[in-house]
Amino acid sequence: METNETEQVNPAANAEDAAKLKEIEQLLLDALSLDEVTVTQAGTHYKIVAVGECFEGMGRVKQQQTIYGPLMDRITSGELHALTINAFTPTQWKREKVFNM
Repeated sequence: METNETEQVNPAANAEDAAKLKEIEQLLLDALSLDEVTVTQAGTHYKIVAVGECFEGMGRVKQQQTIYGPLMDRITSGELHALTINAFTPTQWKREKVFNM
């Protein structure tokens, strides 16, 4: 008799991943003057969207360096890698949401 097996999702692993993402968000909120931050994960790839006046007048490289700063321990330990960073001022973020979402 043939049975259909479905892939089991480990709820504990999902909860651990969600907790890790929230921890990274809180680390960035505590270290920087951000209005909003979102961290998502797809496999080993992390994406950070950060919004704050602190990015005003900064070029892209400086914005990314600003985000990397509080995360450097996790990056150098290998805990975080394959990181995509999108940083916006609140005005840029409003425009981004209108045109790209």
